[in-house]
Amino acid sequence: MSAQAVSPPVGRASRRMALATICAGQLMVILDGTIVNVALPSIQRSLDFSQSGLGWVVNAYLIPFGGLLLLCGRMGDLLGRKQMFVTGLGVFTVASLLCGLARDPMMLLVARFLQGVGGAATSSVTLAMVVTMFAEPRARAGALGVYSFVQSAGGTLGLLLGGVLTQTISWHWIFFVNAPIGVMAMVAAVRVLRAERGTGLGAGMDALGAALVTAALLVAVYTIVGITDRGWDSAHTLGFGLGALVLLAAFVVRQAKAADPLLPPRMFRVRNVPGALATHTLMISGMFSFQFLAVLYMQKVLGLDEVRTGAGVVPVSLLIGLMSLLVAPRLIARFGARTVLLVALTLIALGLGVLGQISADGTYATDVLPATFPLGVGFGLAMPSLAGLAMSGAAPRDSGLASGMFNTMQQVGSSLGLAILSTLAASHTDNLFAHGATQATALTGGYQLAFRVGACFVLAAIVVAAAVVRTPRESADGPAPRPISPQPAEKDTTSA
Repeated sequence: MSAQAVSPPVGRASRRMALATICAGQLMVILDGTIVNVALPSIQRSLDFSQSGLGWVVNAYLIPFGGLLLLCGRMGDLLGRKQMFVTGLGVFTVASLLCGLARDPMMLLVARFLQGVGGAATSSVTLAMVVTMFAEPRARAGALGVYSFVQSAGGTLGLLLGGVLTQTISWHWIFFVNAPIGVMAMVAAVRVLRAERGTGLGAGMDALGAALVTAALLVAVYTIVGITDRGWDSAHTLGFGLGALVLLAAFVVRQAKAADPLLPPRMFRVRNVPGALATHTLMISGMFSFQFLAVLYMQKVLGLDEVRTGAGVVPVSLLIGLMSLLVAPRLIARFGARTVLLVALTLIALGLGVLGQISADGTYATDVLPATFPLGVGFGLAMPSLAGLAMSGAAPRDSGLASGMFNTMQQVGSSLGLAILSTLAASHTDNLFAHGATQATALTGGYQLAFRVGACFVLAAIVVAAAVVRTPRESADGPAPRPISPQPAEKDTTSA
Protein backbone atom coordinates (compact mmCIF):
# COMPACT_ATOMS: atom_id res chain seq x y z
CA MET A 1 0.00 0.00 0.00
CA SER A 2 1.15 3.53 -0.56
CA ALA A 3 2.62 5.70 2.11
CA GLN A 4 0.56 8.19 4.02
CA ALA A 5 -0.61 10.93 1.68
CA VAL A 6 0.58 14.37 2.62
CA SER A 7 -0.92 16.65 -0.02
CA PRO A 8 -2.66 19.64 1.55
CA PRO A 9 -6.23 20.65 0.78
CA VAL A 10 -6.44 22.76 -2.38
CA GLY A 11 -6.63 26.49 -1.73
CA ARG A 12 -5.82 28.72 1.20
CA ALA A 13 -9.43 28.87 2.41
CA SER A 14 -9.68 25.08 2.48
CA ARG A 15 -6.53 24.77 4.52
CA ARG A 16 -7.73 27.40 6.97
CA MET A 17 -11.02 25.56 7.42
CA ALA A 18 -9.15 22.31 7.97
CA LEU A 19 -6.86 23.98 10.51
CA ALA A 20 -9.83 25.48 12.36
CA THR A 21 -11.48 22.06 12.52
CA ILE A 22 -8.36 20.35 13.84
CA CYS A 23 -7.84 23.06 16.45
CA ALA A 24 -11.49 22.93 17.56
CA GLY A 25 -11.15 19.23 18.28
CA GLN A 26 -7.82 19.72 20.04
CA LEU A 27 -9.16 22.62 22.12
CA MET A 28 -12.03 20.49 23.38
CA VAL A 29 -9.61 17.79 24.49
CA ILE A 30 -7.16 20.20 26.16
CA LEU A 31 -9.91 22.12 27.96
CA ASP A 32 -11.19 18.94 29.52
CA GLY A 33 -7.86 18.33 31.21
CA THR A 34 -8.35 21.36 33.49
CA ILE A 35 -12.00 22.37 33.30
CA VAL A 36 -12.94 19.90 36.05
CA ASN A 37 -10.37 21.22 38.54
CA VAL A 38 -12.44 24.11 39.89
CA ALA A 39 -15.60 21.98 39.81
CA LEU A 40 -14.23 19.18 42.01
CA PRO A 41 -15.79 20.46 45.28
CA SER A 42 -19.22 20.65 43.61
CA ILE A 43 -18.81 17.16 42.10
CA GLN A 44 -17.82 15.80 45.51
CA ARG A 45 -20.92 17.22 47.19
CA SER A 46 -23.26 16.18 44.38
CA LEU A 47 -22.09 12.57 43.93
CA ASP A 48 -20.85 11.92 47.48
CA PHE A 49 -17.25 11.23 46.48
CA SER A 50 -14.77 10.35 49.21
CA GLN A 51 -11.75 12.64 49.49
CA SER A 52 -9.41 9.94 48.19
CA GLY A 53 -11.78 8.98 45.38
CA LEU A 54 -12.20 12.56 44.19
CA GLY A 55 -8.72 12.65 42.67
CA TRP A 56 -9.75 9.90 40.28
CA VAL A 57 -12.12 12.29 38.53
CA VAL A 58 -8.91 13.80 37.12
CA ASN A 59 -6.75 10.67 37.02
CA ALA A 60 -9.33 8.50 35.23
CA TYR A 61 -8.92 10.90 32.29
CA LEU A 62 -5.17 11.46 32.48
CA ILE A 63 -4.11 7.80 32.60
CA PRO A 64 -5.68 6.57 29.33
CA PHE A 65 -4.98 9.91 27.65
CA GLY A 66 -1.27 9.79 28.43
CA GLY A 67 -0.97 6.04 27.96
CA LEU A 68 -2.59 5.74 24.54
CA LEU A 69 -1.19 8.75 22.68
CA LEU A 70 1.80 6.94 21.22
CA LEU A 71 -0.22 3.93 20.07
CA CYS A 72 -2.97 6.11 18.57
CA GLY A 73 -0.39 8.22 16.74
CA ARG A 74 1.05 5.12 15.09
CA MET A 75 -2.42 3.79 14.29
CA GLY A 76 -3.12 7.10 12.58
CA ASP A 77 -0.11 6.54 10.30
CA LEU A 78 -1.29 3.02 9.49
CA LEU A 79 -5.06 3.48 9.15
CA GLY A 80 -5.33 7.16 8.18
CA ARG A 81 -5.17 10.24 10.39
CA LYS A 82 -8.54 11.63 9.40
CA GLN A 83 -10.19 8.37 10.40
CA MET A 84 -8.41 8.37 13.76
CA PHE A 85 -9.31 12.03 14.39
CA VAL A 86 -13.02 11.59 13.60
CA THR A 87 -13.27 8.36 15.61
CA GLY A 88 -11.63 10.01 18.59
CA LEU A 89 -14.03 12.96 18.41
CA GLY A 90 -16.99 10.58 18.38
CA VAL A 91 -15.81 8.63 21.42
CA PHE A 92 -14.96 11.84 23.28
CA THR A 93 -18.33 13.45 22.55
CA VAL A 94 -20.38 10.44 23.67
CA ALA A 95 -18.24 10.06 26.80
CA SER A 96 -18.77 13.76 27.62
CA LEU A 97 -22.54 13.27 27.53
CA LEU A 98 -22.20 10.27 29.85
CA CYS A 99 -20.09 12.36 32.25
CA GLY A 100 -22.74 15.06 32.38
CA LEU A 101 -25.47 12.47 32.99
CA ALA A 102 -23.55 10.68 35.76
CA ARG A 103 -25.52 10.09 38.94
CA ASP A 104 -22.94 8.12 40.91
CA PRO A 105 -19.13 8.08 41.20
CA MET A 106 -18.60 4.86 39.22
CA MET A 107 -20.53 6.11 36.18
CA LEU A 108 -18.54 9.34 36.16
CA LEU A 109 -15.18 7.56 36.45
CA VAL A 110 -15.97 5.08 33.65
CA ALA A 111 -17.11 7.94 31.40
CA ARG A 112 -13.98 9.94 32.23
CA PHE A 113 -11.84 6.94 31.23
CA LEU A 114 -13.66 6.80 27.88
CA GLN A 115 -13.06 10.53 27.49
CA GLY A 116 -9.35 9.88 27.92
CA VAL A 117 -9.44 7.19 25.23
CA GLY A 118 -11.26 9.51 22.81
CA GLY A 119 -8.95 12.39 23.70
CA ALA A 120 -5.86 10.31 22.96
CA ALA A 121 -7.21 9.22 19.55
CA THR A 122 -8.10 12.81 18.65
CA SER A 123 -4.99 14.54 19.96
CA SER A 124 -2.43 12.01 18.77
CA VAL A 125 -2.66 12.95 15.08
CA THR A 126 -3.49 16.66 15.19
CA LEU A 127 0.07 17.99 15.01
CA ALA A 128 0.89 15.59 12.15
CA MET A 129 -2.10 16.82 10.14
CA VAL A 130 -1.12 20.46 10.67
CA VAL A 131 2.49 19.88 9.63
CA THR A 132 1.62 17.88 6.50
CA MET A 133 -1.00 20.41 5.37
CA PHE A 134 1.39 23.37 5.62
CA ALA A 135 4.66 22.49 3.91
CA GLU A 136 6.00 26.02 3.26
CA PRO A 137 8.11 27.36 6.16
CA ARG A 138 6.22 30.64 6.62
CA ALA A 139 2.78 29.05 6.31
CA ARG A 140 3.82 26.22 8.62
CA ALA A 141 5.08 28.66 11.24
CA GLY A 142 1.74 30.49 11.18
CA ALA A 143 -0.26 27.26 11.41
CA LEU A 144 1.89 26.01 14.28
CA GLY A 145 1.28 29.33 16.02
CA VAL A 146 -2.47 28.74 15.90
CA TYR A 147 -2.08 25.12 17.00
CA SER A 148 0.28 26.04 19.82
CA PHE A 149 -2.10 28.70 21.10
CA VAL A 150 -4.78 26.04 21.42
CA GLN A 151 -2.33 23.66 23.11
CA SER A 152 -0.93 26.13 25.62
CA ALA A 153 -3.87 28.43 26.34
CA GLY A 154 -6.51 25.72 26.47
CA GLY A 155 -5.57 24.67 29.98
CA THR A 156 -5.88 28.15 31.46
CA LEU A 157 -9.08 28.84 29.51
CA GLY A 158 -10.46 25.63 31.02
CA LEU A 159 -9.96 27.00 34.52
CA LEU A 160 -11.96 30.12 33.69
CA LEU A 161 -14.74 28.30 31.84
CA GLY A 162 -14.99 25.67 34.55
CA GLY A 163 -15.47 28.29 37.24
CA VAL A 164 -18.11 30.20 35.27
CA LEU A 165 -20.17 27.14 34.32
CA THR A 166 -19.99 25.62 37.79
CA GLN A 167 -21.06 28.79 39.58
CA THR A 168 -23.72 29.97 37.13
CA ILE A 169 -25.32 26.65 36.07
CA SER A 170 -23.92 23.40 37.48
CA TRP A 171 -20.89 21.13 37.18
CA HIS A 172 -22.79 18.91 34.72
CA TRP A 173 -22.40 21.61 32.05
CA ILE A 174 -18.62 21.47 32.03
CA PHE A 175 -19.22 18.15 30.21
CA PHE A 176 -22.42 18.95 28.31
CA VAL A 177 -20.73 21.90 26.62
CA ASN A 178 -18.54 19.41 24.72
CA ALA A 179 -21.48 17.84 22.91
CA PRO A 180 -22.32 20.62 20.40
CA ILE A 181 -18.65 21.40 19.87
CA GLY A 182 -17.86 17.74 19.24
CA VAL A 183 -20.73 17.25 16.81
CA MET A 184 -19.85 20.37 14.82
CA ALA A 185 -16.17 19.37 14.74
CA MET A 186 -17.04 15.88 13.46
CA VAL A 187 -19.29 17.23 10.72
CA ALA A 188 -16.64 19.75 9.70
CA ALA A 189 -13.90 17.10 9.77
CA VAL A 190 -15.82 14.83 7.44
CA ARG A 191 -16.39 17.70 5.02
CA VAL A 192 -13.11 19.64 5.02
CA LEU A 193 -10.34 17.21 5.98
CA ARG A 194 -8.93 15.33 3.04
CA ALA A 195 -9.12 11.58 3.30
CA GLU A 196 -5.85 9.73 3.03
CA ARG A 197 -4.88 6.13 2.96
CA GLY A 198 -2.48 4.93 5.62
CA THR A 199 0.39 2.58 5.05
CA GLY A 200 -1.76 -0.33 6.28
CA LEU A 201 -1.49 -2.59 9.29
CA GLY A 202 0.89 -4.86 7.43
CA ALA A 203 3.41 -2.02 7.03
CA GLY A 204 4.48 -1.77 10.65
CA MET A 205 1.91 -2.82 13.23
CA ASP A 206 4.18 -4.26 15.90
CA ALA A 207 1.41 -5.71 18.07
CA LEU A 208 3.68 -6.89 20.89
CA GLY A 209 5.58 -3.61 20.95
CA ALA A 210 2.30 -1.68 20.97
CA ALA A 211 1.04 -3.72 23.94
CA LEU A 212 4.28 -3.26 25.87
CA VAL A 213 4.63 0.50 25.40
CA THR A 214 0.93 1.13 26.04
CA ALA A 215 1.07 -0.89 29.24
CA ALA A 216 4.30 0.87 30.27
CA LEU A 217 2.80 4.33 29.73
CA LEU A 218 -0.46 3.45 31.48
CA VAL A 219 1.38 2.07 34.50
CA ALA A 220 3.85 4.97 34.52
CA VAL A 221 1.14 7.65 34.45
CA TYR A 222 -0.85 5.72 37.08
CA THR A 223 2.25 5.64 39.29
CA ILE A 224 3.01 9.31 38.83
CA VAL A 225 -0.49 10.59 39.55
CA GLY A 226 -0.58 8.51 42.75
CA ILE A 227 2.65 9.93 44.18
CA THR A 228 0.97 12.99 45.69
CA ASP A 229 -1.31 10.87 47.90
CA ARG A 230 0.92 7.85 48.55
CA GLY A 231 4.43 9.33 48.64
CA TRP A 232 7.63 8.58 46.73
CA ASP A 233 8.82 5.77 49.01
CA SER A 234 5.53 3.87 49.35
CA ALA A 235 5.27 0.23 48.30
CA HIS A 236 2.61 1.28 45.76
CA THR A 237 4.89 3.84 44.07
CA LEU A 238 8.00 1.66 44.11
CA GLY A 239 6.17 -1.46 42.94
CA PHE A 240 4.27 0.10 40.07
CA GLY A 241 7.24 2.28 39.16
CA LEU A 242 9.42 -0.81 38.87
CA GLY A 243 6.71 -2.50 36.81
CA ALA A 244 6.64 0.46 34.39
CA LEU A 245 10.43 0.31 34.01
CA VAL A 246 10.36 -3.43 33.34
CA LEU A 247 7.67 -2.98 30.67
CA LEU A 248 9.61 -0.10 29.12
CA ALA A 249 12.81 -2.15 29.05
CA ALA A 250 10.95 -5.01 27.38
CA PHE A 251 9.63 -2.55 24.80
CA VAL A 252 13.15 -1.27 24.04
CA VAL A 253 14.40 -4.84 23.56
CA ARG A 254 11.43 -5.58 21.31
CA GLN A 255 12.13 -2.52 19.14
CA ALA A 256 15.71 -3.66 18.62
CA LYS A 257 14.56 -7.06 17.35
CA ALA A 258 11.28 -6.39 15.55
CA ALA A 259 11.24 -6.34 11.75
CA ASP A 260 8.74 -3.44 11.73
CA PRO A 261 9.10 -1.77 15.15
CA LEU A 262 6.40 0.52 16.51
CA LEU A 263 9.05 3.13 17.35
CA PRO A 264 11.65 2.86 14.57
CA PRO A 265 15.24 3.80 15.52
CA ARG A 266 15.25 6.22 12.57
CA MET A 267 13.01 8.50 14.68
CA PHE A 268 16.02 9.34 16.85
CA ARG A 269 18.73 9.66 14.22
CA VAL A 270 17.92 13.34 13.74
CA ARG A 271 18.96 15.07 16.97
CA ASN A 272 16.01 17.50 16.97
CA VAL A 273 13.53 14.72 17.75
CA PRO A 274 14.97 13.58 21.11
CA GLY A 275 16.26 17.07 21.87
CA ALA A 276 12.92 18.79 21.35
CA LEU A 277 11.04 16.06 23.22
CA ALA A 278 13.35 16.30 26.24
CA THR A 279 13.14 20.10 26.22
CA HIS A 280 9.36 19.94 25.95
CA THR A 281 9.06 17.54 28.89
CA LEU A 282 11.24 19.69 31.16
CA MET A 283 9.48 22.92 30.17
CA ILE A 284 6.01 21.50 30.76
CA SER A 285 7.10 20.00 34.11
CA GLY A 286 8.18 23.44 35.27
CA MET A 287 5.36 25.44 33.72
CA PHE A 288 2.76 23.21 35.34
CA SER A 289 3.66 24.81 38.67
CA PHE A 290 1.90 27.93 37.43
CA GLN A 291 -1.15 26.17 36.02
CA PHE A 292 -1.76 24.27 39.27
CA LEU A 293 0.00 25.90 42.23
CA ALA A 294 -0.66 29.52 41.30
CA VAL A 295 -4.36 28.66 41.28
CA LEU A 296 -4.06 27.18 44.78
CA TYR A 297 -2.16 30.26 45.99
CA MET A 298 -4.84 32.59 44.65
CA GLN A 299 -7.62 30.57 46.28
CA LYS A 300 -6.10 29.44 49.59
CA VAL A 301 -3.85 32.39 50.43
CA LEU A 302 -5.32 35.37 48.56
CA GLY A 303 -8.90 34.16 49.09
CA LEU A 304 -10.14 34.52 45.49
CA ASP A 305 -13.22 32.58 44.39
CA GLU A 306 -13.40 30.29 41.34
CA VAL A 307 -14.38 32.99 38.84
CA ARG A 308 -11.79 35.51 40.02
CA THR A 309 -9.15 32.79 40.08
CA GLY A 310 -10.00 31.88 36.51
CA ALA A 311 -9.86 35.55 35.55
CA GLY A 312 -6.44 35.75 37.18
CA VAL A 313 -4.93 33.43 34.57
CA VAL A 314 -6.56 35.22 31.62
CA PRO A 315 -3.58 37.57 31.06
CA VAL A 316 -1.38 34.54 30.46
CA SER A 317 -3.85 33.14 27.93
CA LEU A 318 -4.12 36.47 26.13
CA LEU A 319 -0.35 36.84 25.90
CA ILE A 320 0.05 33.25 24.72
CA GLY A 321 -2.50 33.94 22.00
CA LEU A 322 -0.82 37.18 20.91
CA MET A 323 2.64 35.63 20.81
CA SER A 324 1.80 32.30 19.20
CA LEU A 325 -0.61 33.70 16.61
CA LEU A 326 1.06 36.94 15.57
CA VAL A 327 4.61 37.23 16.86
CA ALA A 328 6.14 33.74 16.98
CA PRO A 329 5.76 32.93 13.24
CA ARG A 330 7.58 36.13 12.28
CA LEU A 331 10.35 35.70 14.83
CA ILE A 332 10.87 32.05 13.88
CA ALA A 333 11.08 33.00 10.19
CA ARG A 334 13.54 35.79 11.00
CA PHE A 335 15.80 34.25 13.67
CA GLY A 336 15.12 30.51 13.56
CA ALA A 337 13.17 28.26 15.90
CA ARG A 338 16.12 27.42 18.15
CA THR A 339 16.99 31.05 18.94
CA VAL A 340 13.36 31.92 19.65
CA LEU A 341 13.04 28.84 21.87
CA LEU A 342 16.06 29.77 23.99
CA VAL A 343 14.74 33.30 24.57
CA ALA A 344 11.29 31.92 25.37
CA LEU A 345 12.59 29.43 27.92
CA THR A 346 14.58 32.19 29.61
CA LEU A 347 11.40 34.26 29.99
CA ILE A 348 9.50 31.29 31.46
CA ALA A 349 12.26 30.69 34.01
CA LEU A 350 12.14 34.40 34.90
CA GLY A 351 8.38 34.28 35.41
CA LEU A 352 8.61 31.27 37.69
CA GLY A 353 11.40 32.99 39.59
CA VAL A 354 9.08 35.96 40.19
CA LEU A 355 6.43 33.59 41.57
CA GLY A 356 9.10 32.15 43.83
CA GLN A 357 8.99 35.48 45.71
CA ILE A 358 5.24 35.51 46.53
CA SER A 359 4.28 36.54 50.07
CA ALA A 360 1.67 35.37 52.55
CA ASP A 361 0.17 38.88 52.84
CA GLY A 362 0.47 39.73 49.16
CA THR A 363 -2.07 40.63 46.50
CA TYR A 364 -2.78 39.44 42.99
CA ALA A 365 -1.56 42.75 41.51
CA THR A 366 1.80 42.67 43.29
CA ASP A 367 2.60 38.95 43.50
CA VAL A 368 0.95 37.13 40.58
CA LEU A 369 0.30 39.68 37.84
CA PRO A 370 4.00 40.62 37.30
CA ALA A 371 4.79 36.99 36.51
CA THR A 372 2.06 36.66 33.88
CA PHE A 373 3.95 38.76 31.31
CA PRO A 374 7.17 36.68 31.03
CA LEU A 375 5.19 33.44 31.40
CA GLY A 376 2.64 34.32 28.70
CA VAL A 377 5.20 35.73 26.29
CA GLY A 378 7.64 32.88 26.89
CA PHE A 379 5.14 30.07 26.57
CA GLY A 380 3.53 31.65 23.52
CA LEU A 381 6.91 31.74 21.77
CA ALA A 382 8.15 28.36 23.01
CA MET A 383 5.31 26.10 21.92
CA PRO A 384 5.37 26.89 18.14
CA SER A 385 9.16 26.63 18.18
CA LEU A 386 9.14 23.26 19.93
CA ALA A 387 6.35 21.82 17.79
CA GLY A 388 8.18 22.71 14.59
CA LEU A 389 11.52 21.39 15.85
CA ALA A 390 10.02 18.12 17.10
CA MET A 391 8.37 17.44 13.74
CA SER A 392 11.28 18.65 11.60
CA GLY A 393 12.99 15.29 11.48
CA ALA A 394 9.95 13.08 10.92
CA ALA A 395 9.41 11.53 7.50
CA PRO A 396 5.82 11.74 6.18
CA ARG A 397 5.05 8.12 7.05
CA ASP A 398 6.14 8.72 10.66
CA SER A 399 4.52 12.10 11.29
CA GLY A 400 1.57 10.61 13.18
CA LEU A 401 3.95 8.77 15.48
CA ALA A 402 6.01 11.95 16.00
CA SER A 403 2.82 13.86 16.80
CA GLY A 404 1.84 11.21 19.33
CA MET A 405 5.30 11.34 20.89
CA PHE A 406 5.14 15.13 21.23
CA ASN A 407 1.76 15.04 22.94
CA THR A 408 2.80 12.07 25.08
CA MET A 409 5.76 14.01 26.44
CA GLN A 410 3.47 16.93 27.22
CA GLN A 411 1.19 14.63 29.19
CA VAL A 412 4.06 12.87 30.98
CA GLY A 413 5.68 16.23 31.74
CA SER A 414 2.52 17.70 33.24
CA SER A 415 1.84 14.57 35.34
CA LEU A 416 5.45 14.35 36.52
CA GLY A 417 5.63 18.08 37.22
CA LEU A 418 2.41 17.95 39.22
CA ALA A 419 3.62 14.97 41.26
CA ILE A 420 7.03 16.44 42.05
CA LEU A 421 6.05 20.04 42.65
CA SER A 422 2.88 19.38 44.63
CA THR A 423 4.70 16.84 46.81
CA LEU A 424 7.52 19.30 47.49
CA ALA A 425 5.03 22.06 48.29
CA ALA A 426 3.01 19.86 50.67
CA SER A 427 6.12 18.52 52.42
CA HIS A 428 7.62 21.98 52.96
CA THR A 429 4.25 23.33 54.12
CA ASP A 430 3.97 20.55 56.74
CA ASN A 431 7.50 21.27 57.91
CA LEU A 432 6.74 24.98 58.35
CA PHE A 433 3.53 24.12 60.22
CA ALA A 434 5.54 21.92 62.56
CA HIS A 435 7.79 24.88 63.35
CA GLY A 436 4.87 27.15 64.27
CA ALA A 437 4.16 29.02 61.03
CA THR A 438 0.66 30.27 60.32
CA GLN A 439 -1.44 28.54 57.67
CA ALA A 440 -0.94 31.32 55.11
CA THR A 441 2.80 31.49 55.75
CA ALA A 442 3.23 27.71 55.57
CA LEU A 443 1.23 27.38 52.36
CA THR A 444 3.10 30.27 50.77
CA GLY A 445 6.45 28.78 51.72
CA GLY A 446 5.50 25.51 50.06
CA TYR A 447 4.39 27.24 46.89
CA GLN A 448 7.57 29.35 46.81
CA LEU A 449 9.74 26.23 46.89
CA ALA A 450 7.71 24.56 44.14
CA PHE A 451 7.94 27.61 41.87
CA ARG A 452 11.70 27.78 42.34
CA VAL A 453 12.12 24.08 41.54
CA GLY A 454 9.89 24.60 38.49
CA ALA A 455 12.24 27.37 37.38
CA CYS A 456 15.15 24.92 37.73
CA PHE A 457 13.35 22.48 35.42
CA VAL A 458 13.09 25.20 32.79
CA LEU A 459 16.75 26.12 33.25
CA ALA A 460 17.57 22.46 32.57
CA ALA A 461 15.43 22.69 29.43
CA ILE A 462 17.56 25.66 28.31
CA VAL A 463 20.73 23.58 28.70
CA VAL A 464 19.28 20.67 26.69
CA ALA A 465 17.98 22.95 23.94
CA ALA A 466 21.29 24.81 23.66
CA ALA A 467 23.33 21.61 23.55
CA VAL A 468 21.18 19.37 21.35
CA VAL A 469 18.57 21.23 19.29
CA ARG A 470 19.43 22.82 15.95
CA THR A 471 17.30 24.90 13.60
CA PRO A 472 16.62 22.74 10.50
CA ARG A 473 17.82 24.10 7.18
CA GLU A 474 14.92 25.21 5.03
CA SER A 475 14.66 26.55 1.54
CA ALA A 476 12.26 29.17 0.33
CA ASP A 477 10.00 26.47 -1.05
CA GLY A 478 9.83 24.35 2.06
CA PRO A 479 11.87 22.22 4.39
CA ALA A 480 15.04 20.74 3.02
CA PRO A 481 14.45 17.18 1.90
CA ARG A 482 16.06 15.39 4.83
CA PRO A 483 13.86 12.37 5.52
CA ILE A 484 15.04 10.13 8.30
CA SER A 485 15.33 7.24 5.89
CA PRO A 486 15.14 7.07 2.11
CA GLN A 487 11.57 7.09 0.87
CA PRO A 488 10.24 5.79 -2.45
CA ALA A 489 8.32 8.07 -4.73
CA GLU A 490 4.74 8.47 -3.55
CA LYS A 491 1.50 8.83 -5.40
CA ASP A 492 -1.12 11.25 -4.18
CA THR A 493 -3.85 9.09 -2.69
CA THR A 494 -5.95 11.90 -1.30
CA SER A 495 -9.56 12.34 -2.26
CA ALA A 496 -11.48 15.54 -2.58
